[in-house]
Amino acid sequence: MTETIESYLDALKKELYGADPALIQDALYDAEEYLRSEFGALRSSRPEKSPQEALSEVIAKYGTASEIAQEYRSAEARLSPGTSTVRPTHGRGLLARLFGVLADPAAYAALFFMFFSLFTGIFYFTWAAIGLSLSLGLLVLVIGLPLFALFLASVRGVSFLEGRFVEAMLGVRMPRRPAMSRSEDGWIERIKRLFAERQTWTSMVYMFLMLPLGIVYFTLFTTLLSLALAFIVSPITRFGFHLPLLTINGTHYLFGAWAVPLLCLLGFLLIPMILHLSKAVGRVHGNLAKHMLVQV
Repeated sequence: MTETIESYLDALKKELYGADPALIQDALYDAEEYLRSEFGALRSSRPEKSPQEALSEVIAKYGTASEIAQEYRSAEARLSPGTSTVRPTHGRGLLARLFGVLADPAAYAALFFMFFSLFTGIFYFTWAAIGLSLSLGLLVLVIGLPLFALFLASVRGVSFLEGRFVEAMLGVRMPRRPAMSRSEDGWIERIKRLFAERQTWTSMVYMFLMLPLGIVYFTLFTTLLSLALAFIVSPITRFGFHLPLLTINGTHYLFGAWAVPLLCLLGFLLIPMILHLSKAVGRVHGNLAKHMLVQV
């Protein structure tokens, strides 16, 4: 028999063992929010009920831990995020698998993420570097510890927003609710938990990592797209303007007329390959984000 909200949440977490960590975080948040609000309302409207009776009535209305866990698992199976609107190409021909990505919105979303990650990386790195150095420098003062706690709270907030962006662009399941914070705890206990939880520090590391990752992503895909576009327009630049295809260290490289059609074809082939690569890199980055930004 569940005696407290905390024991119910622990039971729910056990029932969801093996599920996606982001799903577990959302389920715990929803359960706690509902149980506490309904418990408080019931105790106010019917004060003659004991806390145990009130909690039992609220749980009976909400559902047992096993029932709620099953509902979340079923809902997750029906509504998996990032489902492509394009039919799967498994078992189809090579050309269908290669060029089918051109009609896949997820590929373009992943490519956008690769470009935009440079700007988010700059912001995250700047925020983390300035906040950490300023907080550590002021620890010797009275305001140092509260300022450090406020900075760590902002890191958790940024990590939550980044998780929503990762899910929207890369289709990787991320938390749709913030990490559970038990409302009966005082601010001192909340600060202790903020310092003790793994997610706080891994989120900060993620913010530092995003700058080098963003530079790599942006440079890689900008170079590949520029190369593909240069190949595609090579007939125009070669025959229309007599311009060299490449200029390296002041040396101009002008390909023969026979090579221009091949270069143009190669440029068109590079576009779907770039989209495939963006999806592959997006999956790797999404798994990294899940490992570092989700409370486990």
